[in-house]
Parts: sequence; C-alpha cells; structure tokens
Amino acid sequence: MKLVAGLVVSGALFGGAHVLYDGQGPSTAVETVYSSTYRLTANGDEAACAVQRGAAVSDGLSRLKIAPDCRQLMPGIERAKFWREQADGSVAFSENGIDPIVTFGIADGDGYESYAPSAPLLALDNDSSN
Repeated sequence: MKLVAGLVVSGALFGGAHVLYDGQGPSTAVETVYSSTYRLTANGDEAACAVQRGAAVSDGLSRLKIAPDCRQLMPGIERAKFWREQADGSVAFSENGIDPIVTFGIADGDGYESYAPSAPLLALDNDSSN
C-alpha cells in the first residue's frame, strides 16, 4: 500500500512540475540568443562591410562576427571576436573580451562612431535591411 501511495505522490509531483513549466523545464543555458547586423564604414567612404553582434556570453559581452573584407577598412579588426557594451553606451570590439581593438561611442541617430584609435574614423550603423 505504501508503494502505491509513493507512486501516486511521485506522479503528482512530476505532473505538477510538468504543468508548471509547460513542458519546458528551467533553462540552464548561459548564452542568450540576440543577433543584429551592422554596416561598418571608414571615413565616410562608400566601402562597407558587415558586422554581426551574436549571442550574449555574459552581462554586456556578446559574440561578434566580422566579415573578412572589414580588414580593408581597418587592418586587424578582423581578429575581433567579442562585442562589449559599457555602462555609458560605448561599445568595444576585442579579440579576448577585454582588450579593445576599436572603441565606439554613441553617434547621432541609430549608430556608433569610433574614437579609439583616432584613425581611421569608423561608423557602425544598424543594418535594417536584415
């Protein structure tokens, strides 16, 4: 009799948890899916390349994918693998998540302008076509 009662209680707990989480148990994933595409230009030039902010790795740090042709705008930028957003709204691209290759401040409108290094001046605009 105790065995039957134990099975009933176990089934009720399992069923209750299943209903509570709607069949989607609590997530233990660290990365949040977030992606947006940007257009990177240098010194107002017509040449441009694609930059994609990917999944969040931790608070303020996301994966970054830079098109290989971006090296034409700023040699070395193609090594960047991380997008770090600071509390002041500035954004830094880095290879290791810490040391910036280039840092952008918020520009007028919907984008960013680089301030470090001082040359070349890069503009990062949200690519709304995607």
